Amino acid sequence: MKRLLSGNEAIAYGAWESGVRVAAAYPGTPSTEILETLAPMPNVYAEWCPNEKVALDVAIGAAYAGSRAMAVMKHVGLNVAADAFFYASMTGVEAGLVIVSADDPQMHSSQNEQDNRRYAKFARVPCLEPTDSQEAKDLVGVALEISERFDTPVLLRPTTRICHSSTPVEIPEERHDSWQGPPKYRIDTTKYVMVPANARKRHPVIEERIVRLSQFAETFPYNVVEMGGTRLGIITHGAAYQYAKEVFPGDQASFLKLGMTYPLPRKLIADFAAQVDRLIVVEELDPFIEEEIRLMGIECEGKSIFPMVGELSPLIVRQCAIEAGLLPQSAQVEAVSPEKPPLPPRPPILCPGCPHRATFTVTKKLKLVVNGDIGCYTLAFLPPQEALHTCGCMGASIGVAHGIAKAGIQQRHVAAIGDSTFFHTGMPALLNVAYNQSNTITLILDNRTTAMTGHQQHPGTGKTLQMKDTIAVEFEPLVRAMGIPHVTTVDAYKIKEVETALKEALERDEPSTIIVRRECALLPEVRRTYKPLKVDRSKCIACWTCLRTGCPALRKSDEIYEKNKREKSDIDPLLCTGCELCAQVCPAEAIQFRAQLYGSEEGQEAG
Repeated sequence: MKRLLSGNEAIAYGAWESGVRVAAAYPGTPSTEILETLAPMPNVYAEWCPNEKVALDVAIGAAYAGSRAMAVMKHVGLNVAADAFFYASMTGVEAGLVIVSADDPQMHSSQNEQDNRRYAKFARVPCLEPTDSQEAKDLVGVALEISERFDTPVLLRPTTRICHSSTPVEIPEERHDSWQGPPKYRIDTTKYVMVPANARKRHPVIEERIVRLSQFAETFPYNVVEMGGTRLGIITHGAAYQYAKEVFPGDQASFLKLGMTYPLPRKLIADFAAQVDRLIVVEELDPFIEEEIRLMGIECEGKSIFPMVGELSPLIVRQCAIEAGLLPQSAQVEAVSPEKPPLPPRPPILCPGCPHRATFTVTKKLKLVVNGDIGCYTLAFLPPQEALHTCGCMGASIGVAHGIAKAGIQQRHVAAIGDSTFFHTGMPALLNVAYNQSNTITLILDNRTTAMTGHQQHPGTGKTLQMKDTIAVEFEPLVRAMGIPHVTTVDAYKIKEVETALKEALERDEPSTIIVRRECALLPEVRRTYKPLKVDRSKCIACWTCLRTGCPALRKSDEIYEKNKREKSDIDPLLCTGCELCAQVCPAEAIQFRAQLYGSEEGQEAG
């Protein structure tokens, strides 16, 4: 039976079919849907972990115990999990272990576009790359077999285009499961206890393992030669293979598609190169394959023709090939795109009713420098708010703010971090603030979910990935236990409450934490309570204070205020959630509260 599946869905099916028993991850685009698809499948345990390091440790533990396991993360997550990645390479495993690192060329939803094939070589771990959803499914099983045969974790590297594109996949109608449960735990301290004396013995083992894997790569069935014209030989991989096949005519070019990009098959590449007049490499992102081939003493071209930055596409590959003389000018194809209607540009922005909006309205009013983190609230750096001033990686906000304070800067800084991100890597940084005593103010923006990646569960939500009831961590006692002396919780929708809490913290020369709490406006249970507000045009003075909050539901009307000749404000009832932030900041009291409009107790007081 064939089904149309995204690469992420296919990976989940591949894990289930191949007998993965334990899967762990931290959600991150473009990898999130893998575990969301796998979790409901029978006879699989799947969990969200606080971060990628924990997720990989969990998967390693399961593999040590004799159960096939998978850890899933986006590319920058492997930075967090690097310690575990390297020790797993040293120890090897009892059962198969596959690590999915979803890379993000073009940075569709990331702070960088690192190429994690570098990690594979660094850790001496084989790296597999699918070119479509069928291969994404198949290579999970192949990776597990390689893992068990060569006693190694295996890196599976899909990219955003593979993760989120859909192609037909063969799915068996029945799955026969003969698994009898994990074997008795095998104790082998020489192999699994990485004290220096044992690690020294393991290092030669992994070097010898890579030699054997290189020999295996020569006959690896997903390293495929497709001979056509011999004027041009193209070595490629992943999504780049699809682009190259679309651009270069088969009667003029031959292809070597690499399903294993580390280690590379030296003899296969040399034989292929000997059959073509000119050898080029089409790859995303780094010249990883190109450099490896050059180290073999084989001449090739790659990044002198194709860009090293950003995602490739058929259009980019074609244009670069024409400029390099690989294709004639007549191969030029005019890009066809639909006519664009006269719409204004729409940059990303915090959603209508976003509980983070009031916080950044206050920090801007108080002229605070805000050290941000990875989450929806990162969008506060954009106009009209322009209220976030640094952002590096998960958990960086608190450490950066602490460092600025210790540098002696007089202007007060605050750190803003989300609830899921605080659990991810914020806790050690806040502990450092308490231990080393700076006057850092930390804002934990608690919207009760992992919102940016699509509302996944975390330790504060009370639910697991597989929707079982569990503990719900409360921030106040947790933060107090870390040694922060001043901790308070405020309602994110009550702007005066947020402002008062911040002013009190600013008066203290000690660490403070403010938990700014309100559910994400897009959660289904919140959406059911939406009741839009209205502007009383007779009171509006066109000051545009409400518009400066950056809420997409607010707009200018056609009615002009005569004193300043500006358009009065209006509210789009289809977008308004009734959060009342605009009503609270309006100096003319021209925006009515829900209680005024609907005659109920649902409306909140104005701060």
